[in-house]
Amino acid sequence: MIKYIGSKRVLVPNIVAAVAGFPGVRSVLDLFSGTSRVGHALKQRGYFVHSNDHLTYAATLAHCYVAADARKFADDAQALINELAHATPREGYVTEVFCHQARYFRPANGRRIDGIRDRIERLDLCPTLKAIALTSLMEAADRVDSTTGVQMAYLKEWAPRAFNDLQLRVPHLLPGPGAASQDDALQAAKKVEADVAYIDPPYNQHSYMGNYHVWETLVRWDAPEHYGVACKRLQCRSYKSMFNRKREIGEAMRTVLQSLRSRFVVVSFNNEGYLDRNDLETMLSERGHVRTIVLDHQRYVGARIGIHNPRGERVGRISHLRNKEMLYLAGADESAVDAAYDRATARGGNGQGATP
Repeated sequence: MIKYIGSKRVLVPNIVAAVAGFPGVRSVLDLFSGTSRVGHALKQRGYFVHSNDHLTYAATLAHCYVAADARKFADDAQALINELAHATPREGYVTEVFCHQARYFRPANGRRIDGIRDRIERLDLCPTLKAIALTSLMEAADRVDSTTGVQMAYLKEWAPRAFNDLQLRVPHLLPGPGAASQDDALQAAKKVEADVAYIDPPYNQHSYMGNYHVWETLVRWDAPEHYGVACKRLQCRSYKSMFNRKREIGEAMRTVLQSLRSRFVVVSFNNEGYLDRNDLETMLSERGHVRTIVLDHQRYVGARIGIHNPRGERVGRISHLRNKEMLYLAGADESAVDAAYDRATARGGNGQGATP
């Protein structure tokens, strides 16, 4: 899956164990699905997962990794990826904007991306196969990019992986049903009923549209106007979730929690976010019993590298290298929440704290 600042890769065992600890769970709503890493893991565990995200690239990943049924699409997906691998390279928007004006990809790979993406658009694909093809292309491009994992900027010198040739692969499709949507979080919370709701929202001023604007443009294929050295799509200037605003995030979270149609809730949040532990535990207490798992976590690579000016010179100092990830478990059934907490901490092996 693509490199992602909000990825819960190392927390997946804890999250899956927590869900498994709740009794009688068959369905899960992943409200802010991002790369769909968590939804994919929960589907693999046998749950019916509904993944939702408002961003186009994230909804595309959800249609591939959660909604697509490998029993129906695996063979066609393999044939499609084989065909796309032979698409004729061409100079297009990606090559001009993300290779020449910016330096996310080397031009040879940019031409491959343009050729493959144009071919996807010309083919008469059903929505699921198109999502699989776009996911394959995103991930192939991610493996040869020259960033620290976010697209706010690119590296001064080419990353070693940027010299590799772009190679398409069939995404890891799972058998069985699932669902995906591209709704506002509040709409999805009101609309989708599930046994467990998993919530992993933006937690500070950084917008995922800005962090991953290249993928948004690659999926939309709308050749947008852009600005700045990073060549962000113009939309990034105005697109902000309420979860990206310090004065609004509390009300946004409270409203979403009150709107959920689920018996249990799992919230993933970071101690660098706008809401602190007391804020979230107070909100979640309206749904019943709350337990909190605290996990020590290494900060993303960009934070460890530090901030550099346009001349490539480091400015400022790195304040810290590790942070705390919190998993909040809540529900009306106290014994069920306690059981989920015990299972999640035993499985992950690194739970450090809990509310009384």
